Amino acid sequence: MRILVVEDDTRIADVVRRALTEASYAVDVVHSAPAAITAFEIDSYDLVILDLLLPGLPGGGMEVCRIMRATDNSVPILMLTALDSPRKKVEGLDAGADDYLVKPFHLVELLARVRALLRRAPHATAPILQVGDLSLDPATRSAKRADRVIPLTAKEFSVLEYLMRNAGTVVSSSELIDHAWDNNYDGFSNVVQTYIRYLRRKLTLPGESDIIETVRGFGYLIAAPHDLP
Repeated sequence: MRILVVEDDTRIADVVRRALTEASYAVDVVHSAPAAITAFEIDSYDLVILDLLLPGLPGGGMEVCRIMRATDNSVPILMLTALDSPRKKVEGLDAGADDYLVKPFHLVELLARVRALLRRAPHATAPILQVGDLSLDPATRSAKRADRVIPLTAKEFSVLEYLMRNAGTVVSSSELIDHAWDNNYDGFSNVVQTYIRYLRRKLTLPGESDIIETVRGFGYLIAAPHDLP
């Protein structure tokens, strides 16, 4: 899952980025209101973490939130602010934010709120994703097939999570790149094909069916639960 962090305090931005990256999310960071709007219009994000006090635009993060909502009403927005007043919270929520977190905050709470918002997103299914005998727990970042625990790297987890959240739908390589990689990705490599190969090796033992299907010319598919034996 890909997250946009909009925070003008570079120290806070770096702490949040590292925490999200360690939790297996792809993260882009920008530090101003205009950069946030540009990133949101160009790239696809599953969630935005948005600071309230931002340079570069009258209204700061509040106005950025309104613009993002006018562009895409489905992406969850978590607003961060040092202004702990009921009026500011109401303004943020009325501007289109889905949740509100006051600084200073604990990273464990931030991550919990991120998971909760992603569960409410339009593409979300259940807290624990289940497709056939394969299960994925976003909270613990763990995967199992039948009774077998499957060790996954952060990037493998991100790719598999996006495929499972879109079970029954063909997902293109470019869509996977949009949601599982940040904007430092080198688009000329065959990185998606490589990670699909890694996942297949880990998910499938001899005698088991391959849970990831290649749809030639289109992308990759994990069958919807009712399509699996």
